[in-house]
Amino acid sequence: MGKKYYQEDIECAPREEISKWQSEGLVRSVRNAYENSEYYRGKMEEHGVKPSDVKGVEDIHKLPFVSKDDLREAYPYGLLCRPLSECVRIQSTSGTTGRRVIAFYTQHDIDAWEECCARAIVAAGGTRDDVVQVSYGYGLFTGGAGLNGGSHKLGSLTLPMSSGSTERQIQFMQDLGTTILCCTPSYAAYLGETVAEKGLKGTIKLKAGIFGAEAWSEEMRRDIEEKLGIKAYDIYGLTELEGPGVSYECEEQRGMHICEDQFIAEIIDPNTGETMPDGEKGELVFTSLNKEAFPMIRYRTRDICVLSHEKCSCGRTHVRMAKPMGRSDDMLIIKGVNVFPSQIETVLINNGYSPNYQLVVDRVNNADTLDINVEMNQEMFSDTLSEISARERALVGALKGFLGIYARVHLVSPKSIERSEGKAKRVIDKRKLY
Repeated sequence: MGKKYYQEDIECAPREEISKWQSEGLVRSVRNAYENSEYYRGKMEEHGVKPSDVKGVEDIHKLPFVSKDDLREAYPYGLLCRPLSECVRIQSTSGTTGRRVIAFYTQHDIDAWEECCARAIVAAGGTRDDVVQVSYGYGLFTGGAGLNGGSHKLGSLTLPMSSGSTERQIQFMQDLGTTILCCTPSYAAYLGETVAEKGLKGTIKLKAGIFGAEAWSEEMRRDIEEKLGIKAYDIYGLTELEGPGVSYECEEQRGMHICEDQFIAEIIDPNTGETMPDGEKGELVFTSLNKEAFPMIRYRTRDICVLSHEKCSCGRTHVRMAKPMGRSDDMLIIKGVNVFPSQIETVLINNGYSPNYQLVVDRVNNADTLDINVEMNQEMFSDTLSEISARERALVGALKGFLGIYARVHLVSPKSIERSEGKAKRVIDKRKLY
């Protein structure tokens, strides 16, 4: 059986064709932003650039960056580039600090977004004969809406479950023969844990999962795959850009293909803003090419990753981005050392612990402290106090060797850390740094 694509002519297009699309789209998007948004026009004029200065991708560096601060400052309508009469939906971030980010969509924007999500489902082995259970949150969160729309585009039977009600989730998997699960990786891990505890693995027909919206490690991927008996695929997106489907994994699982007919991706030095060479690690920046209502011009995602133009054996020609390695804005600096939660998760899973953990960062007497609460499994929980203490010391050593800093480890009882049915809250930072 040959390779499967949702839009083969786009996904496997020659690089020359992709470059042509991107240059045309950039010119169109810049003009749209300049002519229809006073906020964008002001930023460009302040930066000394006009639409006529941008003739193709090679001129993208002339444009100013846009950040989440700009989106909050322009809230709610400052970046809107179409009259409300042409907008059919909004979505919003789930952030809890500052003003929420609101993204607007015309029907054209929604159609393009859903096509990207359909590509992701097909890349994970999906067909119109599959049953797709969408267990991302619905409402303002983009996860449920995006994968729901992508599944519809493909023609799969779609179960709009939203998150939560775990017993019902599993019942529908059994009764309707769900084959593809879409949710956050932390909720997939929770579902896998519940399925394993109840001995139900043999009663479900899942073959693949599409998981995104939060950071997760390769070790967590393998844990989910083993518990649910599936192949787990990564998907990436931001509300500011459209939602999930900006990029997605193919069967090779060696990076996520960015939908380059819809976006230009750059990697920059997060400190200087300078563009980094291909293969170098830096901050990911996106420019939308076809969005009508809410175009994004050089949007700084704060995600740290690497881009690769190496040929992929799946046949897709669009550039791949590595799984984000952390964020330039939520990276923890502890005692002068850069620490990402995903690094700690890797150590925990490699040492036989579950991905249920919590980091507590504080500052005592002007010195940073890091406490890590880690759940034990039932077998560990039955150990003596001295054995548990020995386990804690061993984990302290493993973390010190990997991170280069000391962390206090507290092994806690099974299920004592609150489970997440949405995004997992991994970090509690009690320091008042800003």
